Amino acid sequence: MQGLMRAAGKQVIRRRFQSTSELITSVYASLVDYLVTKGLLRFGPFDATVCQDATLKDLSSEKIRRFVGVAREARGFPLRESASYKEVLEHLNLLNKGKPTNAAILLFGKEPQRFLISSDIKCAHFHGTEVHKPIPFYQVYKGTVFEITDQALNFVLSKIDLAVGTREKSVQAPVEYEIPPDVVREAIVNAVAHRDYTSNGSVQVMLFSDRLEVWNPGSLPPSLTLDKLRKPHSSVPANPLLAESLYLAKYIERMGTSTGDMIQDCRNAGLPEPDFSLTDGFVTTVHRKPGRAFEAVGGKREIESSAQSGIQEDQVGTKSGPSRDQVEILSKCKQESKIGELMKIISRTNRTKFRDQVLNPLIEDKLIEMTVPDKPRSSQQKYRLTKKGAEYLKKQGSIRAKYIRKDK
Repeated sequence: MQGLMRAAGKQVIRRRFQSTSELITSVYASLVDYLVTKGLLRFGPFDATVCQDATLKDLSSEKIRRFVGVAREARGFPLRESASYKEVLEHLNLLNKGKPTNAAILLFGKEPQRFLISSDIKCAHFHGTEVHKPIPFYQVYKGTVFEITDQALNFVLSKIDLAVGTREKSVQAPVEYEIPPDVVREAIVNAVAHRDYTSNGSVQVMLFSDRLEVWNPGSLPPSLTLDKLRKPHSSVPANPLLAESLYLAKYIERMGTSTGDMIQDCRNAGLPEPDFSLTDGFVTTVHRKPGRAFEAVGGKREIESSAQSGIQEDQVGTKSGPSRDQVEILSKCKQESKIGELMKIISRTNRTKFRDQVLNPLIEDKLIEMTVPDKPRSSQQKYRLTKKGAEYLKKQGSIRAKYIRKDK
């Protein structure tokens, strides 16, 4: 026993106890300290905890530098772009004993999902009002919280109606989306900022024919209720370090005004107020209103009955009809054309956005089709007009189900 005590004495702290309960209390406290040191138990927010197995090498200095530039311009961030990435991380409290926290990886990681698998965003587009398979369009976005938020926002904006008015009253043509982009952005960034990152679930963005649903695995803090969200309330971020950097990059505000702003923006746009619910997570529902975008830019819709016009509603393509750019693409597709040729027509340079915003909606509405459908990214891929697309172009001049200026 003496030998054991001498050997162990160099590795432990000796403490005397007078009773069994006192011993149990001391052992319990030591176990808690050990678990906290190992990162297996935490008392603070998840985003302030050290990210297991991650090192500073897993952070992108370029992403940090870009963030500083944005934060300086947007919020007067005090550090310069020339500051070392360690200085920036320490200033933002994103290091814990010299190691990157979960927030650091989510904000500036080279591959955040390598450490936090469910921190991606899953986006789906359904033509009807219910979830059904096969899903017409499904995409999983990975990257930092900034990247996946922007990608999910672009996904929704590329799928909803966009109207461009005339330059009759201004040198700049008015542009309106069916759902105000700020409402979509708030719904998505709130889900990313306030979700429960200990859950295996991902943020889900689901666009239906009548609504947009944004779901996140999380709940409300005890001080907030669903009713309080519709009124002025304090900001209680579930991930305060994450929220601070999102604020500095002007993705969110600090005043708890996001839900109120969404409600007001929907009212101003003539849309029903968004719904907030707690069903196996937190869900934000924004309602759609076909034709709102076109009315907002000064147009009105005159519709004859199907019998008078001689066509069925689904022959027109999308509910609002193709945009001016899409009509030009349809005309070009009378002959089989490659994507590069089509992009030149409307002066587009970004292939991904061109596919998402222009080509894919036309393909989904069966107005154009791919010549090599089994290999969408084939170098030999071309696009051509379908029978339905040809009928649309032919009848476009005579169809009275279109939008005209109010002053005519």
